[in-house]
Amino acid sequence: MDKRQSIASAGVEASTALRPGDRLASQWTQTEKQCFDAGAAYLAAVDQYDGITTAAARSAFDRATAQLHDASVAVDRFYDAHRQSLEHASAQFAATPRLVQDALGEADAARSTVDEQYAGYPSLRQAWHELDAATTTLQNDQRDPLRAREHAALVRERAATLRAAVESAPGKLREAHTALSSVRTRMQAVRTRSEGIAPAFSALLREFNAKSSADLSHNERSSARHIEQADEDLRAARSALDAGNPEQALELVGQARSHLGDAEHLVDAVTDRVRLLRAVKADPKETENKVRFTLRDAQQLAVNRGLVAEWGSVLDAQLARIDRAGSALTGAHPDYWSYLQDLDAISDFIAGVIERMRSSH
Repeated sequence: MDKRQSIASAGVEASTALRPGDRLASQWTQTEKQCFDAGAAYLAAVDQYDGITTAAARSAFDRATAQLHDASVAVDRFYDAHRQSLEHASAQFAATPRLVQDALGEADAARSTVDEQYAGYPSLRQAWHELDAATTTLQNDQRDPLRAREHAALVRERAATLRAAVESAPGKLREAHTALSSVRTRMQAVRTRSEGIAPAFSALLREFNAKSSADLSHNERSSARHIEQADEDLRAARSALDAGNPEQALELVGQARSHLGDAEHLVDAVTDRVRLLRAVKADPKETENKVRFTLRDAQQLAVNRGLVAEWGSVLDAQLARIDRAGSALTGAHPDYWSYLQDLDAISDFIAGVIERMRSSH
Protein backbone atom coordinates (compact mmCIF):
# COMPACT_ATOMS: atom_id res chain seq x y z
CA MET A 1 0.00 0.00 0.00
CA ASP A 2 2.81 2.41 0.91
CA LYS A 3 4.50 1.91 -2.45
CA ARG A 4 1.29 2.43 -4.40
CA GLN A 5 0.41 5.46 -2.29
CA SER A 6 3.84 7.02 -2.86
CA ILE A 7 3.59 6.63 -6.65
CA ALA A 8 0.10 8.13 -6.77
CA SER A 9 1.00 10.93 -4.36
CA ALA A 10 4.06 11.86 -6.41
CA GLY A 11 1.90 12.06 -9.54
CA VAL A 12 -0.62 14.29 -7.78
CA GLU A 13 2.14 16.57 -6.48
CA ALA A 14 3.66 16.83 -9.95
CA SER A 15 0.28 17.59 -11.50
CA THR A 16 -0.47 20.25 -8.89
CA ALA A 17 2.94 21.86 -9.34
CA LEU A 18 2.63 21.99 -13.13
CA ARG A 19 -1.10 22.76 -13.31
CA PRO A 20 -2.18 24.93 -10.35
CA GLY A 21 -5.86 24.54 -9.65
CA ASP A 22 -5.94 20.94 -10.87
CA ARG A 23 -8.78 19.08 -9.11
CA LEU A 24 -6.78 15.89 -8.78
CA ALA A 25 -5.40 17.00 -5.41
CA SER A 26 -8.85 17.39 -3.87
CA GLN A 27 -9.95 14.05 -5.34
CA TRP A 28 -6.83 12.37 -3.93
CA THR A 29 -7.34 13.70 -0.39
CA GLN A 30 -10.00 11.16 0.60
CA THR A 31 -8.05 8.21 -0.79
CA GLU A 32 -4.89 9.38 0.93
CA LYS A 33 -6.77 9.70 4.23
CA GLN A 34 -7.97 6.12 3.81
CA CYS A 35 -4.32 5.02 3.46
CA PHE A 36 -3.27 6.94 6.57
CA ASP A 37 -6.15 5.46 8.56
CA ALA A 38 -5.26 1.94 7.42
CA GLY A 39 -1.61 2.44 8.31
CA ALA A 40 -2.56 3.83 11.71
CA ALA A 41 -4.79 0.79 12.38
CA TYR A 42 -1.95 -1.57 11.49
CA LEU A 43 0.55 0.24 13.71
CA ALA A 44 -1.93 0.27 16.58
CA ALA A 45 -2.45 -3.50 16.25
CA VAL A 46 1.31 -4.11 16.18
CA ASP A 47 1.82 -1.89 19.19
CA GLN A 48 -0.88 -3.65 21.19
CA TYR A 49 -0.68 -7.27 20.01
CA ASP A 50 2.81 -7.86 18.60
CA GLY A 51 3.76 -11.49 19.45
CA ILE A 52 0.29 -12.23 20.89
CA THR A 53 -1.89 -14.90 19.29
CA THR A 54 -5.16 -14.43 21.11
CA ALA A 55 -8.51 -14.11 19.39
CA ALA A 56 -8.53 -10.39 20.06
CA ALA A 57 -5.09 -10.05 18.43
CA ARG A 58 -6.18 -12.00 15.38
CA SER A 59 -9.30 -9.86 15.11
CA ALA A 60 -7.28 -6.62 15.33
CA PHE A 61 -4.84 -7.79 12.67
CA ASP A 62 -7.68 -9.00 10.45
CA ARG A 63 -9.34 -5.60 10.65
CA ALA A 64 -6.05 -3.83 9.90
CA THR A 65 -5.36 -6.18 6.97
CA ALA A 66 -8.84 -5.52 5.53
CA GLN A 67 -8.30 -1.76 5.81
CA LEU A 68 -4.90 -2.05 4.14
CA HIS A 69 -6.48 -4.06 1.33
CA ASP A 70 -9.33 -1.61 0.86
CA ALA A 71 -6.93 1.33 0.87
CA SER A 72 -4.72 -0.37 -1.74
CA VAL A 73 -7.76 -0.98 -3.93
CA ALA A 74 -8.81 2.65 -3.52
CA VAL A 75 -5.33 3.82 -4.57
CA ASP A 76 -5.38 1.55 -7.63
CA ARG A 77 -8.85 2.78 -8.55
CA PHE A 78 -7.77 6.41 -8.30
CA TYR A 79 -4.56 5.82 -10.25
CA ASP A 80 -6.28 3.88 -13.02
CA ALA A 81 -8.88 6.63 -13.40
CA HIS A 82 -6.21 9.32 -13.80
CA ARG A 83 -3.29 7.30 -15.11
CA GLN A 84 -2.62 9.37 -18.22
CA SER A 85 -2.61 12.71 -16.37
CA LEU A 86 -0.56 11.39 -13.45
CA GLU A 87 2.09 9.68 -15.56
CA HIS A 88 2.36 12.65 -17.94
CA ALA A 89 2.75 15.07 -15.02
CA SER A 90 5.33 12.84 -13.35
CA ALA A 91 7.34 12.60 -16.56
CA GLN A 92 7.24 16.36 -17.08
CA PHE A 93 8.18 16.99 -13.46
CA ALA A 94 11.12 14.61 -13.68
CA ALA A 95 12.32 16.15 -16.95
CA THR A 96 12.25 19.74 -15.68
CA PRO A 97 15.84 19.87 -14.28
CA ARG A 98 17.20 18.58 -17.58
CA LEU A 99 15.03 21.06 -19.44
CA VAL A 100 16.50 23.89 -17.39
CA GLN A 101 20.08 22.77 -18.01
CA ASP A 102 19.45 22.35 -21.73
CA ALA A 103 18.03 25.88 -21.95
CA LEU A 104 21.00 27.33 -20.09
CA GLY A 105 23.29 25.41 -22.43
CA GLU A 106 21.50 26.89 -25.46
CA ALA A 107 21.96 30.37 -23.98
CA ASP A 108 25.71 29.84 -23.59
CA ALA A 109 25.97 28.44 -27.11
CA ALA A 110 24.12 31.44 -28.56
CA ARG A 111 26.42 33.88 -26.75
CA SER A 112 29.46 32.08 -28.13
CA THR A 113 28.36 32.87 -31.70
CA VAL A 114 28.69 36.64 -31.23
CA ASP A 115 31.60 38.04 -33.23
CA GLU A 116 33.39 40.97 -31.57
CA GLN A 117 33.22 42.79 -34.90
CA TYR A 118 29.43 43.09 -34.56
CA ALA A 119 29.08 43.08 -30.76
CA GLY A 120 28.36 46.81 -30.68
CA TYR A 121 25.32 46.55 -32.96
CA PRO A 122 22.18 47.65 -31.07
CA SER A 123 20.25 44.56 -32.17
CA LEU A 124 22.95 42.28 -30.77
CA ARG A 125 23.26 44.24 -27.53
CA GLN A 126 19.50 44.17 -27.06
CA ALA A 127 19.23 40.45 -27.82
CA TRP A 128 22.14 39.70 -25.47
CA HIS A 129 20.57 41.79 -22.68
CA GLU A 130 17.17 40.08 -23.07
CA LEU A 131 18.80 36.65 -23.04
CA ASP A 132 20.71 37.51 -19.85
CA ALA A 133 17.51 38.69 -18.18
CA ALA A 134 15.64 35.51 -19.14
CA THR A 135 18.58 33.35 -17.97
CA THR A 136 18.70 35.08 -14.57
CA THR A 137 14.97 34.60 -14.10
CA LEU A 138 15.25 30.92 -15.00
CA GLN A 139 18.07 30.37 -12.54
CA ASN A 140 16.08 32.06 -9.78
CA ASP A 141 12.91 30.04 -10.48
CA GLN A 142 14.34 26.64 -11.36
CA ARG A 143 12.96 25.10 -8.15
CA ASP A 144 9.42 25.94 -9.26
CA PRO A 145 8.61 23.35 -11.96
CA LEU A 146 5.89 25.35 -13.67
CA ARG A 147 7.79 28.65 -13.79
CA ALA A 148 11.00 26.83 -14.63
CA ARG A 149 9.44 25.25 -17.72
CA GLU A 150 7.94 28.59 -18.79
CA HIS A 151 11.21 30.46 -18.35
CA ALA A 152 13.22 27.68 -20.01
CA ALA A 153 11.04 28.13 -23.09
CA LEU A 154 11.64 31.89 -22.94
CA VAL A 155 15.41 31.37 -22.68
CA ARG A 156 15.35 29.15 -25.76
CA GLU A 157 13.32 31.79 -27.61
CA ARG A 158 15.73 34.57 -26.62
CA ALA A 159 18.71 32.41 -27.57
CA ALA A 160 17.18 31.93 -31.02
CA THR A 161 16.68 35.71 -31.30
CA LEU A 162 20.34 36.31 -30.49
CA ARG A 163 21.40 33.74 -33.09
CA ALA A 164 19.18 35.43 -35.68
CA ALA A 165 20.74 38.81 -34.85
CA VAL A 166 24.20 37.31 -35.26
CA GLU A 167 23.28 35.80 -38.62
CA SER A 168 21.85 39.06 -39.96
CA ALA A 169 24.68 41.28 -38.69
CA PRO A 170 27.11 40.80 -41.62
CA GLY A 171 24.49 41.93 -44.14
CA LYS A 172 23.57 45.13 -42.27
CA LEU A 173 26.47 47.10 -43.77
CA ARG A 174 25.45 46.27 -47.33
CA GLU A 175 21.79 46.90 -46.49
CA ALA A 176 22.60 50.33 -45.05
CA HIS A 177 24.63 51.36 -48.13
CA THR A 178 21.80 50.29 -50.44
CA ALA A 179 19.13 52.03 -48.36
CA LEU A 180 21.13 55.23 -48.16
CA SER A 181 21.60 55.34 -51.91
CA SER A 182 17.92 54.59 -52.52
CA VAL A 183 16.66 57.34 -50.23
CA ARG A 184 19.06 59.88 -51.71
CA THR A 185 17.53 59.17 -55.12
CA ARG A 186 14.04 59.46 -53.69
CA MET A 187 14.85 62.78 -52.02
CA GLN A 188 15.99 64.24 -55.32
CA ALA A 189 12.70 63.16 -56.85
CA VAL A 190 10.71 64.69 -54.00
CA ARG A 191 12.64 67.96 -54.31
CA THR A 192 11.76 68.06 -58.00
CA ARG A 193 8.09 67.36 -57.30
CA SER A 194 8.00 69.97 -54.56
CA GLU A 195 8.93 72.64 -57.10
CA GLY A 196 5.45 72.26 -58.51
CA ILE A 197 3.65 73.06 -55.28
CA ALA A 198 3.98 76.86 -55.54
CA PRO A 199 2.55 77.16 -59.08
CA ALA A 200 -0.18 74.66 -58.20
CA PHE A 201 -1.23 76.64 -55.15
CA SER A 202 -1.12 79.84 -57.19
CA ALA A 203 -3.46 78.22 -59.72
CA LEU A 204 -5.86 77.33 -56.92
CA LEU A 205 -5.98 80.95 -55.80
CA ARG A 206 -6.45 82.28 -59.34
CA GLU A 207 -9.03 79.79 -60.57
CA PHE A 208 -11.09 78.90 -57.55
CA ASN A 209 -12.78 80.18 -54.43
CA ALA A 210 -10.29 80.94 -51.66
CA LYS A 211 -12.04 78.44 -49.40
CA SER A 212 -11.03 75.68 -51.80
CA SER A 213 -7.39 75.95 -50.77
CA ALA A 214 -7.48 77.42 -47.27
CA ASP A 215 -6.52 74.09 -45.69
CA LEU A 216 -3.48 73.83 -47.99
CA SER A 217 -1.92 77.23 -47.27
CA HIS A 218 0.90 75.79 -45.15
CA ASN A 219 1.71 72.79 -47.33
CA GLU A 220 4.63 74.36 -49.17
CA ARG A 221 6.41 75.43 -46.00
CA SER A 222 5.65 72.15 -44.19
CA SER A 223 6.85 70.00 -47.08
CA ALA A 224 10.09 72.00 -47.24
CA ARG A 225 10.67 71.37 -43.51
CA HIS A 226 10.16 67.64 -44.00
CA ILE A 227 12.65 67.59 -46.89
CA GLU A 228 15.19 69.48 -44.78
CA GLN A 229 14.73 67.04 -41.92
CA ALA A 230 15.13 64.10 -44.29
CA ASP A 231 18.37 65.65 -45.53
CA GLU A 232 19.63 65.99 -41.93
CA ASP A 233 18.72 62.36 -41.22
CA LEU A 234 20.61 61.20 -44.30
CA ARG A 235 23.72 63.13 -43.29
CA ALA A 236 23.53 61.59 -39.81
CA ALA A 237 23.03 58.15 -41.38
CA ARG A 238 26.14 58.64 -43.49
CA SER A 239 28.11 59.54 -40.36
CA ALA A 240 26.81 56.51 -38.49
CA LEU A 241 27.73 54.28 -41.40
CA ASP A 242 31.25 55.73 -41.53
CA ALA A 243 31.54 55.09 -37.78
CA GLY A 244 30.75 51.40 -38.28
CA ASN A 245 27.17 51.50 -37.00
CA PRO A 246 24.97 50.41 -39.92
CA GLU A 247 21.99 49.67 -37.70
CA GLN A 248 21.82 53.26 -36.50
CA ALA A 249 22.25 54.32 -40.11
CA LEU A 250 19.27 52.18 -41.12
CA GLU A 251 17.18 53.69 -38.34
CA LEU A 252 18.03 57.20 -39.53
CA VAL A 253 17.31 56.23 -43.13
CA GLY A 254 13.90 55.02 -41.95
CA GLN A 255 13.25 58.42 -40.36
CA ALA A 256 14.29 60.12 -43.60
CA ARG A 257 11.86 57.95 -45.55
CA SER A 258 9.07 58.93 -43.18
CA HIS A 259 9.80 62.64 -43.65
CA LEU A 260 9.93 62.24 -47.42
CA GLY A 261 6.61 60.43 -47.34
CA ASP A 262 5.08 63.32 -45.40
CA ALA A 263 6.57 65.81 -47.86
CA GLU A 264 5.15 63.88 -50.82
CA HIS A 265 1.72 63.79 -49.21
CA LEU A 266 1.78 67.56 -48.71
CA VAL A 267 2.87 68.21 -52.29
CA ASP A 268 0.34 65.78 -53.76
CA ALA A 269 -2.47 67.31 -51.71
CA VAL A 270 -2.01 70.59 -53.58
CA THR A 271 -1.44 69.24 -57.08
CA ASP A 272 -4.25 66.69 -56.71
CA ARG A 273 -6.61 69.43 -55.51
CA VAL A 274 -5.96 71.43 -58.68
CA ARG A 275 -6.74 68.43 -60.89
CA LEU A 276 -9.83 67.52 -58.89
CA LEU A 277 -11.34 71.00 -58.87
CA ARG A 278 -10.63 71.53 -62.56
CA ALA A 279 -12.44 68.28 -63.31
CA VAL A 280 -15.44 69.34 -61.21
CA LYS A 281 -15.46 72.80 -62.78
CA ALA A 282 -15.52 71.23 -66.24
CA ASP A 283 -18.50 69.00 -65.34
CA PRO A 284 -20.07 69.83 -61.94
CA LYS A 285 -22.90 67.37 -62.47
CA GLU A 286 -20.74 64.27 -62.92
CA THR A 287 -20.12 63.65 -59.21
CA GLU A 288 -23.61 64.78 -58.30
CA ASN A 289 -25.17 62.32 -60.75
CA LYS A 290 -23.13 59.49 -59.24
CA VAL A 291 -24.54 60.29 -55.81
CA ARG A 292 -28.08 60.50 -57.22
CA PHE A 293 -27.59 57.11 -58.84
CA THR A 294 -26.46 55.64 -55.51
CA LEU A 295 -29.50 57.19 -53.83
CA ARG A 296 -31.86 55.61 -56.39
CA ASP A 297 -30.23 52.22 -55.75
CA ALA A 298 -30.79 52.67 -52.01
CA GLN A 299 -34.43 53.63 -52.52
CA GLN A 300 -34.98 50.60 -54.74
CA LEU A 301 -33.38 48.37 -52.12
CA ALA A 302 -35.76 49.76 -49.49
CA VAL A 303 -38.73 48.95 -51.74
CA ASN A 304 -37.49 45.44 -52.57
CA ARG A 305 -36.94 44.56 -48.91
CA GLY A 306 -40.07 46.15 -47.52
CA LEU A 307 -38.17 48.81 -45.58
CA VAL A 308 -39.78 51.94 -47.02
CA ALA A 309 -41.60 52.72 -43.78
CA GLU A 310 -38.33 52.65 -41.88
CA TRP A 311 -35.92 54.22 -44.37
CA GLY A 312 -38.00 55.89 -47.10
CA SER A 313 -38.21 59.35 -45.55
CA VAL A 314 -34.55 59.22 -44.51
CA LEU A 315 -33.48 58.52 -48.09
CA ASP A 316 -35.88 61.10 -49.52
CA ALA A 317 -34.20 63.71 -47.31
CA GLN A 318 -30.88 63.00 -49.04
CA LEU A 319 -32.34 64.22 -52.32
CA ALA A 320 -32.94 67.61 -50.74
CA ARG A 321 -29.36 67.62 -49.44
CA ILE A 322 -28.05 66.93 -52.95
CA ASP A 323 -30.15 69.75 -54.38
CA ARG A 324 -28.87 72.17 -51.71
CA ALA A 325 -25.28 71.20 -52.45
CA GLY A 326 -25.75 71.94 -56.16
CA SER A 327 -27.58 75.22 -55.56
CA ALA A 328 -24.58 76.52 -53.59
CA LEU A 329 -22.48 76.68 -56.77
CA THR A 330 -23.01 80.37 -57.41
CA GLY A 331 -20.91 83.40 -58.23
CA ALA A 332 -17.80 83.87 -60.36
CA HIS A 333 -15.80 81.43 -58.21
CA PRO A 334 -18.14 78.77 -56.79
CA ASP A 335 -16.88 76.81 -53.81
CA TYR A 336 -16.36 73.52 -55.60
CA TRP A 337 -14.42 72.05 -52.67
CA SER A 338 -17.31 72.49 -50.21
CA TYR A 339 -19.60 71.13 -52.91
CA LEU A 340 -17.51 67.95 -53.19
CA GLN A 341 -17.27 67.57 -49.43
CA ASP A 342 -21.04 67.87 -49.10
CA LEU A 343 -21.58 65.24 -51.79
CA ASP A 344 -19.02 62.92 -50.15
CA ALA A 345 -20.81 63.25 -46.81
CA ILE A 346 -24.16 62.46 -48.45
CA SER A 347 -22.65 59.48 -50.29
CA ASP A 348 -21.16 58.11 -47.07
CA PHE A 349 -24.50 58.50 -45.30
CA ILE A 350 -26.35 56.64 -48.07
CA ALA A 351 -23.76 53.86 -47.99
CA GLY A 352 -24.34 53.53 -44.24
CA VAL A 353 -28.09 53.24 -44.75
CA ILE A 354 -27.60 50.58 -47.42
CA GLU A 355 -25.39 48.59 -45.07
CA ARG A 356 -27.95 48.80 -42.26
CA MET A 357 -30.78 47.72 -44.58
CA ARG A 358 -28.77 44.72 -45.73
CA SER A 359 -27.86 43.82 -42.18
CA SER A 360 -31.43 44.06 -40.93
CA HIS A 361 -32.61 41.85 -43.79
